[in-house]
This record gives sequence, C-alpha cells and structure tokens, in this order.
Amino acid sequence: QVQLVESGGGLVQAGGSLRLSCAASGRTFSSYAMGWFRQAPGKEREFVATISWSGLETYYPDSVKGRFTISRDNAKNTVFLQMNTLKPEDTAVYYCAAKYGSISRRKNDYDYWGQGTQVTVSS
Repeated sequence: QVQLVESGGGLVQAGGSLRLSCAASGRTFSSYAMGWFRQAPGKEREFVATISWSGLETYYPDSVKGRFTISRDNAKNTVFLQMNTLKPEDTAVYYCAAKYGSISRRKNDYDYWGQGTQVTVSS
C-alpha cells in the first residue's frame, strides 16, 4: 500500500516556475514507477511525466517536454516535478501516481493516486 500527498501548487504568472512534490508512505517506494498527471476543468486527466524506480528512465509528452522535469529521491520517498516556462494552458489539478513495475503514460496502469494540488498560471 502506498499513500501519496502532493504539495507545491499555487498561482504563478506565465513564464514562471513551480516545483511540485509528492511524498509517499510505505517502505517499498523505490519499487514503484511514479507519474504525474493533470486534469483541467471539463477535460480528461492527462499524462505529464513518468519516472522509473531507479530514476534513470523518464518520459514526457510533447506538450511539456523541455519545460518540465521529473525526478525522485528514494531515500526521502519523494518525487518532484519541476515546471518551468509555465503557460496558461498548464493550469490544472496535478496528481501524483504510483505503479509497480515499469513506467507508463497510461493513467489506468497506476494503482495509487494522491489528492492533487492546484496549479494556476495567469496570463
């Protein structure tokens, strides 16, 4: 069982940066691939980033590639999402998720989810 708690969201101007954190409980955190997803009002939850248990493998969709960076610290049971050059279209609730095994961009592959943190980018 893994419990996830996101933090770091807020209001930022376009072009600014935010760093999201996701703290995980459970002693097997390092066994899980982690992902970040987001959901804007009226839209489906979409994939943002994923990282392997080792941190050596990452994957991003084109919409955030080059602007967002996912990383993890297994000693602290935490995964991060550094978001730079934010755009108004990045506004959404951001969710952290965990899955056993390899990375995935499919939300249905993830077993555990956090409650989300709001990110609002003003123009």
